[in-house]
Amino acid sequence: MLKFARGFAFIAVVVGLPFLAGCATGPAVSREGPAAEAPTYRVGDRWTYKARDGFGLPVIWDEVHEVTAIGPDGITMRVTQRGPSVDNARIEKLAAPGLVREGAVFDAETRVFPQPLPRYQFPLKPGESWRGLVANTRQPPEPPGAYSRSISHWVSVDGWGKVTTPAGTFDALRLKIIMQLDDETPWRWPTQCSYYAWYAPAVRGIVMEEKEAWYLEKSNDRGANRIRSQSAVVELVSFTPGGGAK
Repeated sequence: MLKFARGFAFIAVVVGLPFLAGCATGPAVSREGPAAEAPTYRVGDRWTYKARDGFGLPVIWDEVHEVTAIGPDGITMRVTQRGPSVDNARIEKLAAPGLVREGAVFDAETRVFPQPLPRYQFPLKPGESWRGLVANTRQPPEPPGAYSRSISHWVSVDGWGKVTTPAGTFDALRLKIIMQLDDETPWRWPTQCSYYAWYAPAVRGIVMEEKEAWYLEKSNDRGANRIRSQSAVVELVSFTPGGGAK
């Protein structure tokens, strides 16, 4: 819930998956179809989304992603989030499409990765999957070995389907994303995330995301409390290509 807040092995994420298995909505998908090649971004490409996160009275906001620079060092994007109780702005840096050097993977917290995090591994081919285990250097100093500084990030390409958003109906690939964050503390285990994202080549980006996340409190009791920390939906409202492209 846009609150800016390590440890279980990665298998903890997989074990927790049945709890979230029903969170994906939309049509069935098919593994028949081509791979989606890496997009060619242009300065000025702009994606506008509407988003909500929460359980009773959800937080709502508008979110804009815009390509601001492309050069030998990679791609720079500006991300802004604005709503009645939300006011965030950050810069994301990609080594190449899908490879994150600096950016957010949960809520709006910026993380920095010396080795890029493979958010999307192009070409996206139905049935394929990949896993990244990457370190985040933007954290306060900690005693050596206190907690893992790595994020486990696993993605599978489920297949093609049609998904409808406020921006229209798109042929898109559904990606299942399972992630364990690097935020363990003395009183809680790391956050576990189960996301679905729909990637549409027609707009060079994601057209819808469904996000569920939780963590377990550390306890001497066997029945540790599961705390849900995210239940969000993000949908594309419009895409404006940059560079004068149609």
